[in-house]
Amino acid sequence: MRSRLLASTALLAGVVLAAPAVAADLSGRYPAPYAQPYVQPVAAFTWTGFYIGANAGYGWGSTVNSDPGGFIGGFQAGYNYQFASPFVLGVETDFNFSGLSAGGYSLDYLGTVRARLGWSFDRVLVYGTGGFAYGQGSLDVLGLSSSSTQTGWTIGAGAEVAFDRNWSARAEYLYVDLGSATYPTVIGPVDSGINANILRAGVNYRF
Repeated sequence: MRSRLLASTALLAGVVLAAPAVAADLSGRYPAPYAQPYVQPVAAFTWTGFYIGANAGYGWGSTVNSDPGGFIGGFQAGYNYQFASPFVLGVETDFNFSGLSAGGYSLDYLGTVRARLGWSFDRVLVYGTGGFAYGQGSLDVLGLSSSSTQTGWTIGAGAEVAFDRNWSARAEYLYVDLGSATYPTVIGPVDSGINANILRAGVNYRF
């Protein structure tokens, strides 16, 4: 009986002494789980926001007695709103210096105020546009020139590609009808208008 009690006591003492070593071995063999860093999800791209930009291109058209053509370029500003879908609605205004001229007539400047309706394919936007157009024409007859403000309408289409969240580039076509205006000349009043086609490229910075 005494021998059994001694044996049990010795066994229990051995277990107690061995427990810290086993615990140390386990803690070294199984390290604490590694905590993964939190990664902020990337927000979906949107065309919503204000923008400003510049454009340049070529225009050609016709008046009563000439077919003017030449460089055209200027600046634009606008705002887009993208719905919870690919549909994009916007408004844009631009002002352009014009070099369209022929046969004594020249278009000095051209401006527009237009709506834009588009459909986005992520960072590619295709759109139609149309609205109000205005400009100033000059008519030279026998060496004497007069100018007149002309108003009308415009319609067109284009495509825009976003490089990142701020910069985008586009190509655009506009048809412009500035109606007719009366120019005082040395031979009396002369009525003249202009219809023009404009192809241009531009770049925008979006806020």
